[in-house]
Amino acid sequence: MGAGKSTVGRQLSRALKKQFIDSDKAIEERTGASIALIFDLEGEAGFRRREQAVIEELTALDEIVLATGGGAVLAEANRSNLMSRGFVVYLSAPLDLLIERTARDRLRPLLRTTDPAARVAELLAERDPIYRQVADAVVHTDRRSARHVVKEIQGFLETM
Repeated sequence: MGAGKSTVGRQLSRALKKQFIDSDKAIEERTGASIALIFDLEGEAGFRRREQAVIEELTALDEIVLATGGGAVLAEANRSNLMSRGFVVYLSAPLDLLIERTARDRLRPLLRTTDPAARVAELLAERDPIYRQVADAVVHTDRRSARHVVKEIQGFLETM
């Protein structure tokens, strides 16, 4: 959350001349509801079921750049599909930067808490090892421009 998946994904897709798809946006388009509303009505478990079905479908496509939600890797089926069907990049950023980037975002259901910064820290601690397990490459976004991050990812892809 806040690492730059959508921004970098869009720019990478342009550089590679591939279609960009954001799995969260795909879920919203299919349901006609925001992620926040899905969380409100169905809870996180309901959202994760929808997410898994969409990722199953999207990872079967060729010639795309896919940005998933940060929690997508929590499901074994998603991890398996991502690892076996594509090149997975973990966009890593330091905790303080993730907190800064998400501080004013009230649309993220998992940050609707009295202490969003603590929640970001908790999510990162839980997910970072999983991200590293799934990733073919770890790219540090830090305060680098999306253009520089894209160039680094392209370097990884060229060595494949």
